[in-house]
Amino acid sequence: MRVKICGITQPEQSIAIASLGATALGFICVPSSPRYVTTSQIQAAVAQLPENIDKIGVFANASIDAIKQIVIDSGLTGVQLHGDESPEFCDQLRQALSNIEILKAFRIRTPEQLQTTANYTNYVDTLLFDAYHPQQLGGTGKTLDWKMLQQYSSNRPWFLAGGLTTDNIIQALSQVNPSGIDLSSGLERAPGDKDLAKVALLFERLGRWGDGEVGRWGDGE
Repeated sequence: MRVKICGITQPEQSIAIASLGATALGFICVPSSPRYVTTSQIQAAVAQLPENIDKIGVFANASIDAIKQIVIDSGLTGVQLHGDESPEFCDQLRQALSNIEILKAFRIRTPEQLQTTANYTNYVDTLLFDAYHPQQLGGTGKTLDWKMLQQYSSNRPWFLAGGLTTDNIIQALSQVNPSGIDLSSGLERAPGDKDLAKVALLFERLGRWGDGEVGRWGDGE
């Protein structure tokens, strides 16, 4: 199962978090976000990361040209779209960045809304389900209704996001079976400042879960 830690702002923390067990790191490329990082900051954060760590830039309603430039300049391996991007936009982005993983994030409120995500599955590699917030795109600390996802199935892998913490992650994984999990605010001292002790505790609990002491990993590995 993939584990993505999002909202990385400090190079030394990116290295530490990768060494603790993260398979993907997320960098916020939305200027209005308190976790926003520039291209040069991303370059510094990914410079010493192992090649097998996914480096994902998070964008919201940015132009294809702007996304492409940041991806090329920063050395990103993936793009997460967290705005109102259409399936057609995702298709155009795929043509512009053929070798980059494209993730589409959705802020889910209702089962009906969840079903509309099927419109994107032909155009993106991975889906991400986050909690709805009327003003903020992510990193809100709010959880979504996991029950909505218990019967969810897709031909694309998907991340569970939204208010996940060391306290509730095993409860979440007991209810749903995602391909990956995405955590941000639940591991922070302040926006963009990760608490490495919490990160270590997260992987300790995931490890015990995987070993069967408190449960098991889902099948979406």
